Amino acid sequence: MIEKVIPLEDVALVDFLGVDNSNIKELSTAFPNSKIIARGSEIRIQGTSAEIIKVHKAINELLLHYRKFGKVTVDNILDYVEMNADLQDADIKDEILLYGAKGIAIRPKTSNQQKLVDAVKKNDLVFALGPAGTGKTYVATALAVKALKNKQVKRIIISRPAVEAGESLGFLPGDLKDKVDPYLRPIYDALDDMIPSEKLKFYMENRVIEIAPLAYMRGRTLSNAFVLLDEAQNTTEMQMKMLLTRLGLDSKMIITGDVSQIDLPPRQKSGLVTSSRILENVPGIKVLHLSQKDVVRHRLVKNIITAYKRFDDKKKELKEENKQDAKK
Repeated sequence: MIEKVIPLEDVALVDFLGVDNSNIKELSTAFPNSKIIARGSEIRIQGTSAEIIKVHKAINELLLHYRKFGKVTVDNILDYVEMNADLQDADIKDEILLYGAKGIAIRPKTSNQQKLVDAVKKNDLVFALGPAGTGKTYVATALAVKALKNKQVKRIIISRPAVEAGESLGFLPGDLKDKVDPYLRPIYDALDDMIPSEKLKFYMENRVIEIAPLAYMRGRTLSNAFVLLDEAQNTTEMQMKMLLTRLGLDSKMIITGDVSQIDLPPRQKSGLVTSSRILENVPGIKVLHLSQKDVVRHRLVKNIITAYKRFDDKKKELKEENKQDAKK
């Protein structure tokens, strides 16, 4: 066990530490393997090197909050813990995937995000299934950009099926690119975080990074590329088979989707659901499931997903009960 001392300079102690050190006590519950002691105008942290790094990071973030708002509350501590789900996660490695366009380190934040990173290292095809906000698309995009920067691939190809929440592309203005681009906005946002704007523009213009609707993949062989299919729950079985058989030499593919948000017609089977079941035990392919515990957006998102899951589970129970009653 080692110790680190953090001096609190130009800080009103009661506003930062809380009455009777309530803020530090709350922070201590998030790090049960460490000892955090507020003594005078300093904080002492005792624990392993990895734990101390995490606690130090947390305190620095809270100091930034204090200097901006002049006060730290217990709610601020709880918000920080909620928004940094990796704090207590022993499976998280201190692994930086890459530095973003503004110099911010991009790394996995939950154990399942770390499993996604590890799976891509060992497999050429990875399915990442899970609800909104779990970082599937963001981590997958970061891995693709990292592979391009490290010259492991020559290009990135990112695609989505052009199906969204019952809306029709025909009613949108513009040509096909104009119609499809809004559906690809989350991909553009992720790339904007990771690549400086001028370099991203160069990559896009020279097709080093290609973002296209799924229909554009037919007939192609995707070699020496990092391929990402996003929102794959809205692919048909034929579309999914078509894309999977496009994979060429020296390429990797990540397929992401949320099977609870399928926008296909009622009788149309999802290619993501079918393919992930068929291919689950094939060597070189990994199927990962993320859950609401991996949500890294606002803490309400996690609560919303949990509430909807309970509602869906209750509906299934009632449906089964009705079936049983009908048989009697």
